[in-house]
Amino acid sequence: MAEAIGAIKEKLQAATLEELPALFMQYEQDERAGVQALLAKGRKRVEAYEKEVARCENLKKYEREYAVYTNICGIDEVGRGPLAGPVVAGAVILPKDCDILYINDSKKLSEKKREKLYDVIMEKAVAVGIGYSTPARIDEINILQATYEAMREAIAKLTVKPDLLLNDAVTIPLVDIRQVPIIKGDAKSISIGAASIVAKVTRDRLMVQYDQVYPEYGFASNKGYGAQVHIDALKKYGPCPIHRRSFITHFI
Repeated sequence: MAEAIGAIKEKLQAATLEELPALFMQYEQDERAGVQALLAKGRKRVEAYEKEVARCENLKKYEREYAVYTNICGIDEVGRGPLAGPVVAGAVILPKDCDILYINDSKKLSEKKREKLYDVIMEKAVAVGIGYSTPARIDEINILQATYEAMREAIAKLTVKPDLLLNDAVTIPLVDIRQVPIIKGDAKSISIGAASIVAKVTRDRLMVQYDQVYPEYGFASNKGYGAQVHIDALKKYGPCPIHRRSFITHFI
């Protein structure tokens, strides 16, 4: 008697990627359409995994190019554009044999995926540093200089000193470590991508906390960016202590 399709489905779903090829061989002679559909779905799962592995290997292009350096650190920032909240910088040193999949520019990932990757990065990274620049500081010295300050703070907080920095587009002043600026680096370097995820999750969590203090502005959903509900609240209630005064002159 042929094995029930439901039982085969359970086996395929429970199987690891390493176990799937053996199951494909086991059931490839089963001509039932339902079984063949399950096998096709399983093969797509393997293909998607292999494609992701290849994509992540390509993301290590710069890390391989500068492999003579021991501790390569990716640097990125989040929050240059919002009307409220800090700018946050992340600095991440990944291990040479980094096997983390799905790292990408944080903006291209769902919130759920970012949160999962944040935990994996924090667990597997050689070192992680996070730097902040407050709204008041942004108003005082401008957003670019404040971003540089946050990046320098993130580097200073690393427990392992990097000997090379891979930066998303910028060259950070007053840093005595060799820097390689990479345009759209958060989508081209696994180290910068990891830094962008750490910075994004850190800032988003902070803005959710601020939402509890200043609920009028919808910070939990808009994260301080200029969503219409945020602008309407700004016009109605005026600025709160975490608004960037230099950013909101068009609205109040």
